[in-house]
Amino acid sequence: MSTANRGRIDLRLEDRSAGRIATLTISNPARLNAIGSEMMSEFVAHAGALAADETLRAVVVTGAGERAFAGGIDIREMARIEAPDVARRFIRQVHACCAAVRAIRAPVIAKVRGHCYGGALELIASCDLRIAASDARFGMPEVRLGIPSVVEAAILPMLIGWGRTRRLLYTGETILAERALAWGLVEEVARPEELDAAVDACLAAILACGPAAVRQQKALMQAWERLPLADAITAGIDAFADAYRGAEPKAMMDAFLAARAAGKS
Repeated sequence: MSTANRGRIDLRLEDRSAGRIATLTISNPARLNAIGSEMMSEFVAHAGALAADETLRAVVVTGAGERAFAGGIDIREMARIEAPDVARRFIRQVHACCAAVRAIRAPVIAKVRGHCYGGALELIASCDLRIAASDARFGMPEVRLGIPSVVEAAILPMLIGWGRTRRLLYTGETILAERALAWGLVEEVARPEELDAAVDACLAAILACGPAAVRQQKALMQAWERLPLADAITAGIDAFADAYRGAEPKAMMDAFLAARAAGKS
């Protein structure tokens, strides 16, 4: 099957004055960017390369066109699954995509327009930040297809709480962008024509910070997700001390103090 028929994952790298950013685009617009197995393999490969890029400052994950981030995992492919072992291999591919996003050491921003359902919602939940257009729609419709929501759906209670997660997963309902914002599923909602500017503003804010400090902060945030409070605090103390192994703190603090002395801050 040609890439035109099965979709593809596009990777674009951009070197800005403050550092390199990458954009991963889910491209299958004829089918609302539905994600099949071959696309998942491509996604994992690209994300793995980004995880190894020490110069990377941020990543944007988005969907091609204006109709969808992604309508979800390819239902036609799932409908052909006939045995539990095949189902297990398939769903592990979905998890691999989400895990690959979380393994990227730089912050990952999901830029969402239109439909974002099922595995696509799990993918954006695996990102660090989510910025949506006001036309975005979110849902976990798996129970309407006879299967449970699984793998990185387990992240949702951390974002929106257990009750709201149950509501989404038990009913398969769709929520609009403003409700997603109120629930904490996304961090910002912009009008469609202003979505790019909203994402660029977030990128600019990240690029203005210390590259090593931001990477440390992401690693620490992920540690906080799994650690008891006392251990999380200890991990933070270790991270603070480790920051001083490099030159970044002194250079940035000296620059800040010099700017303040000059009346610039």
